[in-house]
Amino acid sequence: MPLINESYDSLPYIDTPPTDASLTSARALVDSDISSAGIDTSVLHPSLIPSSFYVPKYSDALESEHARLAADPKSKITAIDLSRYEALEAPPNTNPSSDENEPEILDRWNDTLKKAFTSSEYLNARLAELGLLETFGKNAWLIGNSQLESILKALEAELAETRTQTEAVEEARRTQQNNVRGEMQVLEETWKRGIGRVLETEVAAEGLRQEILTKRSAGAV
Repeated sequence: MPLINESYDSLPYIDTPPTDASLTSARALVDSDISSAGIDTSVLHPSLIPSSFYVPKYSDALESEHARLAADPKSKITAIDLSRYEALEAPPNTNPSSDENEPEILDRWNDTLKKAFTSSEYLNARLAELGLLETFGKNAWLIGNSQLESILKALEAELAETRTQTEAVEEARRTQQNNVRGEMQVLEETWKRGIGRVLETEVAAEGLRQEILTKRSAGAV
């Protein structure tokens, strides 16, 4: 069963467009009907999902970034610590007795060596990634562009087909309505004449009733 039933209440290709006065009058009647029914147009229909129903959830990192931007929109991101990529500052020189006499120097050397090993591993990984990029990056980029072009062509073809179908539906509706234009005009004129005759009959009947009442009143006198 289709969700939308076919209806011919609107015949845009043969109906006479409403005037501005007619539209204003119709809107006034609708507003009056809404007001008399006590409908609050500022409240959504119960079947509609309110906007507060969906509450997005973000990670702690994103929440902190949102708070930072809310406090100062011009502030810059500080999540990446660039100091780890700077040149390491060498601790003071050691001597044979410094490990026992100044253990804090040994701790500083150990911390510096750990940072140096970390930087070395990062640079080695970066060199490997750059080598892979130099070897396979061009082909991967071209393949990616080719895939995007295929997707774009498919979307353009789908859009063109949808436009063709839309134009075909509009043309079919226009043709169907134009084919019945004469019949609709005859039916409208017949309806108007029928309504006119009904009104004339009611007026004549009312005049006859008044005449009868008048004669009865005169006879009673």
